[in-house]
This record gives sequence, structure tokens and C-alpha cells, in this order.
Amino acid sequence: MNSKKTKKEIVKMLLNSDIDAKDEEELLDLLVDQPISIDVDKEEDSKKTFGDVVADKISEKAGSWSFIITFTLFLILWIIINGVILKENAIDKYPFILLNLLLSCIAALQAPIIMMSQNRQAKKDSLRDQNDYRIDLKSELILEELHDKIDIIMSEQKRLKKILEENRQNIEMLKKGDN
Repeated sequence: MNSKKTKKEIVKMLLNSDIDAKDEEELLDLLVDQPISIDVDKEEDSKKTFGDVVADKISEKAGSWSFIITFTLFLILWIIINGVILKENAIDKYPFILLNLLLSCIAALQAPIIMMSQNRQAKKDSLRDQNDYRIDLKSELILEELHDKIDIIMSEQKRLKKILEENRQNIEMLKKGDN
């Protein structure tokens, strides 16, 4: 029983779909003969809108230690100025209602912006995974093709070895006959 799969069988198996012969041949040509890898980062960067760039910048800054430290210092400074230094003349007396409003507004805007950036990153990761799959599929097909060629070379080598052995035996017989 021949358990070795052809390229067509591998493509069908890996894609788990029934495709007609014409599409199958085009797919094989695409996978084997043409480069299929893409630079996902470059591809996605070319599609970025102004909003995407802003969301990325905000996410980058809001997710950094410098932002956390700066914002913590701002909160401590706010509490010291309004709770200790200005006490009775404070703009925002304890329990700091204005500060709570400000923090709520920042959180309400920051969360969806960060989610937009994460959603786009997830989409980019998905494209990267698809690209890796196509490259792996192409590599598997090329390896299958190389394996087939090596098998042909090996059988030809055996055939040539057999011919050489027969010729060697014939030469030895001729030498014995001449003596």
C-alpha cells in the first residue's frame, strides 16, 4: 500500500476543502513557484488611519512606566495641594470629587482607545498566523517534491550500480575467456 501523499493530497488535507482541479493547480503553482510570505507589519502600517495612529500612541504612552509614575505624582501632588496646602481655599476639597470626575473621564476615554489598538494588534497577529501557515504549507510541499526527486535519484543510482556490476562481471568473464 502506498502511504505517500502527493502534493495535491497534502493541499487538500491541509486546507480541508474540496476544490476543483483548475483551482488546485493554481493553488499549487502559487504555493510552490511564487513567494507567498508578506511583511504583515508593513502591510498593516500602510492601512493605518489617523485614528489608528492616535490610538497606538495613546496606548503606547498609557501602558508605560513613565505614564504610571507621572500620573501617580500628579495624583499625590493634587491631594497635597488640595488637602494639605490650600485646605480651606482648595479648588477640590476632600473627598476630591473633581479629581474623581477627572479620573472617571480619563478611564472612560482611555479604555476604548486601548481596546481599539489591541483589536488591531489581534488582527495583525491573525494575519501573521495565516502568513506563517502559508509558508509552512509551501515548505511542506517543497520538501515533498525534494523527497520525490531524491527517491528518483536513488532508484537511478541503484539502476546504474546494477548496470556497472553487470558490466564488471561481463569484463571479468571476458578476461577469463581470453586466458
